[in-house]
Amino acid sequence: MLIRPALREYRTWSLDSRRWANYRPRSDDIVIATAPKCGTTWTQQIVASLVFQDAQARPLPTVSPWIDARFRGFSEEVLASLESQRHRRFIKTHLPVDGIPLHDEVRYIHVARDGRDALMSMHNHFTGYTKAQYENFDRIGLEDPVIGRPYPRFPSDPAEFFRIWISTPAVPGDAEGTPGPSYFKLEMGYWAERRRPNFLLVHYNDLKADLDNEMRRISSFLGITVDENIWPSLVSAASFESMRAAGAELMPQTKAMFPEGARRFINKGLNGRWRDVLTADDLARYDAKVRERLSPGLAAWLEGGSHLAGDPRQAND
Repeated sequence: MLIRPALREYRTWSLDSRRWANYRPRSDDIVIATAPKCGTTWTQQIVASLVFQDAQARPLPTVSPWIDARFRGFSEEVLASLESQRHRRFIKTHLPVDGIPLHDEVRYIHVARDGRDALMSMHNHFTGYTKAQYENFDRIGLEDPVIGRPYPRFPSDPAEFFRIWISTPAVPGDAEGTPGPSYFKLEMGYWAERRRPNFLLVHYNDLKADLDNEMRRISSFLGITVDENIWPSLVSAASFESMRAAGAELMPQTKAMFPEGARRFINKGLNGRWRDVLTADDLARYDAKVRERLSPGLAAWLEGGSHLAGDPRQAND
C-alpha cells in the first residue's frame, strides 16, 4: 500500500525523479537509497549475495536497476527490465527520500557516510569521466530547462571541489550539493524516516568495521535466511578487495564512463583522506554546516556510525 507519493521533483544531470512515476512495487521489493559514494555498490553486492544465495559476481546495473539515472536509457526500458525480473528485486536510488514514493510492502535500506569521506570519493568520481560521458551530461543539462547548462568541470584539487560542493546548489531550493541534491538535506530526510519498520539505516564505517555483523543485520531485516555453510563465501565476496578484483563484472558500464573503467569507480574505499586535504577553514565551514543543518544525533551518526552514535532508532532527535 502506498504510504505517500513522491513529494518533490528532482532533476540534475544524472537524476530524474519523474522516472519513478510508473514504478509498480512488488510485496518484497528492496530499495537501496544513498547519497553518491556512500556504499551503494557495496550494499548492492551484499543484497545480491543474499538474494541469489551465492558469491557470483553479477552485473549490478542489470540485476539491480537504477531507476532515476537519466543517462541509462529510457525510463520505459528500465522499468520494463525491472518488470521482467523473477528474482527478488533490489533497486538503487540516489534520490532524497521525498523524491521517491514510499510503500509499506517495500524494504528501504539507507546507507550513510561522513560527508567529508564521501566528498573525497565524489571528487575522484566526478573528475574522471570520459569525454563521451561529459558530452552526454552536457546534452542532458542543455536540453532540460530546469538545468539549462552543461555539466560542470570540477577542479583537480579536491579542496577546491569541496568549496564548490559545500556552497553551490544544483537543485532549486538547496543551499549546496553540486552536482547533485544537497547531501545534508538528503541525510536529514532519511533520518526522519528511520523508525519506520520497513527502513534500515546502515553506515559505511560499520560495514568496514564488521562486515559479517552488518550483513547479518541486513539479512535479518530482509527476512532472508542463509546457510551457514555458504555464509563465509558471501562475506568474502562483499569485501572491498573481492569487489575491486571483480569490478569489471560487477560494473561493466564503467568501461564507457571512465578511461580506467571499474578501477576508477571502485577506487580506494578508505576513510579519513580529507584530513590531509581540507584546510582548517574548510573544516570549520563543514562543522558550521553540520551545526546549522543536522540534529546532534544525526551528526554523530554520520560521523561515526553505530560505534559513535549507537542505534539510530534510539536517538531522541
